[in-house]
Amino acid sequence: MSYALDALAARLRGTEPQSADDGPHDGPRAAVAAILKRNALGEAELFFIQRAEHPNDPWSGHIAFPGGRRDPGDPSLLATAVRETREEVGLDLEREAELVTRLPDVPAYARSKRTNLVVTPFVFALAHDAPRITANVEVAHTLWVPFQKLALGEGKGTMQYDFNGTPIELPCIRLEDRVLWGLTYRMLELMLERLG
Repeated sequence: MSYALDALAARLRGTEPQSADDGPHDGPRAAVAAILKRNALGEAELFFIQRAEHPNDPWSGHIAFPGGRRDPGDPSLLATAVRETREEVGLDLEREAELVTRLPDVPAYARSKRTNLVVTPFVFALAHDAPRITANVEVAHTLWVPFQKLALGEGKGTMQYDFNGTPIELPCIRLEDRVLWGLTYRMLELMLERLG
């Protein structure tokens, strides 16, 4: 399988309709942007943020895709993903990227309990190889990860999590000294499943 950005984007684009329609859902909604860029060899890399530590954030410190809750002024979930990405890391996806596809909605869990929040991931491909990232106070760190490493399962393992006083093993991916797990791990799995 090719891990070149153009080949990955074409495969993702061809797997399902690219509908950005919000669809029916009664509860709160959020949207995130899974952003791909081309490295110097033409291979795809995937962008992640590490959320800043905050006592009121149930996903404080987690590795994530940029994004957040839909505001009343957002005309669509796609607009939410674009706005949140601009606010958090300074990337204007409307001008600097192409929408590749929308992944299935993912129910959000916070502190091991299911919430009524549903998150919609959108995949984008950047037009430029070296985007300028300007992180705001919600973002502690940013990283680009070669997509090939993710697809081949490098760093994949488990981590121990305290579930209501009982330790359980959860799937994760170790990225340098950080751990990708939970909601974003599930979204990455959905992207990999799309690619077969």
